[in-house]
Amino acid sequence: MCQNGGMSEPRPETHSRIGALSRQEGAGAAFSPLYRQIKALLLQSLERGEWKPGELIPSEFDLAARFQVSQGTVRKAVDELAAEHMLQRRQGKGTFVSTHHEARTRYRFLRLAPDGEGEGERAESRIVDVRRTRASTEIAKGLDLRPGDSVVAIRRLLSFGGAPTVVDDIWVPGGLFKGLTAEVLGSNRAPLYALFESEFGVSMVRADEKIRAVAADAEVAEMLGLTVGTPILQADRVSYTYGDKPVEIRRGWYHTERYHYRNRLN
Repeated sequence: MCQNGGMSEPRPETHSRIGALSRQEGAGAAFSPLYRQIKALLLQSLERGEWKPGELIPSEFDLAARFQVSQGTVRKAVDELAAEHMLQRRQGKGTFVSTHHEARTRYRFLRLAPDGEGEGERAESRIVDVRRTRASTEIAKGLDLRPGDSVVAIRRLLSFGGAPTVVDDIWVPGGLFKGLTAEVLGSNRAPLYALFESEFGVSMVRADEKIRAVAADAEVAEMLGLTVGTPILQADRVSYTYGDKPVEIRRGWYHTERYHYRNRLN
C-alpha cells in the first residue's frame, strides 16, 4: 500500500475480478467507482456465505490488503453496506454481518409504529395456516419461478397488546424452504426472518413495497375484529436476498386505529 493513502496496483486475480465487474456494470455507464466494485466483491462473499449472519468480517486493513486497494476505498464500500443494513459496525469490536436475530434489525421490515410516544407492545405472532401448493402465474412471476413450481403459503396474524392488527399472506419458494412446516413455525419464537436465516440459510436483505388503502373484506375483517368495509392499509411486498434474488412475496392488511405505517426517507 502506498504511504500517501493511495492504492497500489491490484494483484492479478483481484484485478481480473474488478475488471469483470467494471465490464458488467459498465454496460450502461462509462465508469464504475472503485469502491462500488469493492462493494460488489463484498456482496459476492456474503452471497457465497463466506461470512455468516452475525459473524465478524475481516478488518478494513485486511480487506484492503486482500483487494490491494486503499483502506479509504474499503471504508466507503463498507459504509454503504452498513447504511443498507447488510453490515453492522460495533464500536470497538469491528464490523459484523447483519442478522435478524439482532434486536436493532429484527423488526426493521415491520414498519408499523404506535401513535404517540413509545415503542408500543411487542408483536405476538399466530400461524393460522401453512400449506405447500403450486405457484400461480402471478406468484411464480414475482418469485422468478415457473407457474406450478412448489411454494409454501403461510397465513399469520400479528397482535399488539392482545389486539389483532396485521394479517399476512406469505409465499416462499418450496425448493429453498424444504422442511418449513406448521410444526416448525408453531414452535418458533424468533422473528420469521430470523427463522428463515438460521434454519434455511436465506437472509432477507431488502424489500420493495406498494401500499394502498382498501376496504376490509369479510375474511380479513373477521380476523381483525372489524366491520366489513372498514378502511385498512394493504401492503404488497417482494423481499430479496443477496444478488437481488426474490425469495418472498407478502400481502399484509394493517388495522391502523392505534398504529401508523412509518418510513424514514434518507
